[in-house]
Order: sequence, then C-alpha cells, then structure tokens
Amino acid sequence: MKYSLVIPVYNRPQEVDELLESLTKQTFKNFEVILVEDGSQVTCEEIANKYKAEPGIRYFFKDNSGPGLSRNYGAERATGDYIIFLDSDCVIPEHYLREVDHALASGYSDAFGGPDKAHASFTNLQKAINYAMTSFLTTGGIRGGKKRLDVFYPRSFNMGYSKEVFNKTGGFSSMRFGEDIDMSLRILSNGFKTMLIDKAFVWHKRRTKFKSFYKQVFNSGIARINLYLRHPQSLKAVHFLPSLFLIGCLFFLLTAVFIHPYFILPVLVFILLVLIDSSLKNKNVAVGFLSVPASFIQLFGYGSGFLYSFWKRIILKKDEFSMYVKTFYK
Repeated sequence: MKYSLVIPVYNRPQEVDELLESLTKQTFKNFEVILVEDGSQVTCEEIANKYKAEPGIRYFFKDNSGPGLSRNYGAERATGDYIIFLDSDCVIPEHYLREVDHALASGYSDAFGGPDKAHASFTNLQKAINYAMTSFLTTGGIRGGKKRLDVFYPRSFNMGYSKEVFNKTGGFSSMRFGEDIDMSLRILSNGFKTMLIDKAFVWHKRRTKFKSFYKQVFNSGIARINLYLRHPQSLKAVHFLPSLFLIGCLFFLLTAVFIHPYFILPVLVFILLVLIDSSLKNKNVAVGFLSVPASFIQLFGYGSGFLYSFWKRIILKKDEFSMYVKTFYK
C-alpha cells in the first residue's frame, strides 16, 4: 500500500524542516510527501529543496485559501492509496507509517486518525500547552488519545482517508477553522467507517506563546458554533463546559470579592488538580505550574469564542467568514 502525506504550510519553514527530517527516518518507505504552500510570505521552498534528494517529496505554491482547500489541492495531486494529512508543526515518529500500514492491513477502515503527544525535547511551555489541549480536566479527553464507545472523529493534524472518501465527499470544505471535524462528520454521514490507530501518534509542537495559543482556542470556540449550524447533531453537552467554566470562575471571583473569600475555593481546587496532574504526567513540576495558566487559557479562550460566536451567528445572524476577520492567521 502506498501513502500520500499532504502537508499545508503557512509561514513556517523551520517547522517544515523538522517535519521533513523526521519523515526521512520512517521505517516504512512506500510513501510520497506533498507540501502545499498556502500563499506564505515566508516560504519553505528552500527547505523543500534541501530534501530534494529524497524520493517522493514534491513542493507546490498556491494562493492563500486556508488549510482545508490547501489539503484538497494536495489530495488532487496524490498518487497513494491513502491520503494522510499532517500539520506542519508535527514531528513524526519513525514507526508511524509502519503502524498505520499494520492497522489498515489488519482491519480495513475508510478513514483513520491518531493521537498527538509532547516529545521529551519540547519546551516546558509546549508541554504545558499540550497538556491543556489533551487533559481530561480541560477538554474531557475528547481529542482522540483513547478509544471511546461512540464514533471516532479524526483531526487534521493526524488524519487519513482513502481516495474513495475524497472522491465521494469532495474533500475538506472552505471552513477556516473546524474544517477537520466538518470533514469527519461528512465522512460518517456518507456511510464510511473511521478508526483510531492509537499507536500511530505524532509529536505535536503546538503554539510557542500563550498569546497565539489563546487565539487558536478562541477560534476553535467560534468554529464549534459554525459546525453546529452546518451539522446540528454535532453539538454535545461537553462543548458548553468551557463557557460554563468561564462564567463559573467569574461568579466565584465576584462573590469572593463582594461576599466572602471562601467562594474562591472551587477555583483553587481546580488549580491544585491541574498542578498535581500535569506535574505527575510530565514528571516535571515546572510544566505543572505552566499548565495552570495554559489550562485557563484553553478554557477561557474556547469558552469566550463559543459565546462570541453564539452571539454573532445565532443572535445577530452574521455569516461564517466574518467571524475571523481579526483573528485568522494573525
């Protein structure tokens, strides 16, 4: 079986260098790499040329259209049996494609995905952000690290599907954020099967600053309402929790200030749980301390984006793309 690895890129040449370096070490060799430069001002063409001796690495430059349509651009040029989508800020373990091939040979699936993890070499801040994005305390553990009783929704940082899926669904939509969940929902609605390959994980470097991390999760909160308007069945109770957490923290803070300090205790308990849990999981107290602000940013950012989008899209009836005028790719 041959695999086509499609990687959309926007102004991240250094990340692409690390990603391509990791792909040269794959123990499974029957694959091609398709780099799609999405209108970047700082391109990775020089980095791609650095690896031109490696067979199967192709580079394309196109006008900016967002990640979803850039993935489609790459998929249209793919020659593999399966198309695998990776984010440019990922580093790929050498066993990744071997695990994918073994899993698909053992039990066919139209589409699949794998989890993401923090590599030991990542900075403490990157590990803290990774914790905030994957912990049960912050996201309910819904990002695909473990098998669940309901269906699995692959995410585009580590997602693959067959050529048949691409041909029938038309690939990713023009959504600027949430396009991977939209794609997973359309895969399932077309009768295809998805599978989690837990051993096919990637090391995901995440954002390197709290400010950019906040923008990312704020846009994710916006995207959840956009997804609801496209797929009403996709909105679950868990998606309201960050907004409830935000409102709850504000309530406890105000009551602690104006009524009694004891009202701040629930917030302090959450802080302590995050500190202990992250310190133990990362075996690093410094990461544990950084995970506290990272977790609040994750929940406050997503929750405020969700409420902002609810107000703009549900109440004021604004269009989908107007939501990102000030936040997309900044």
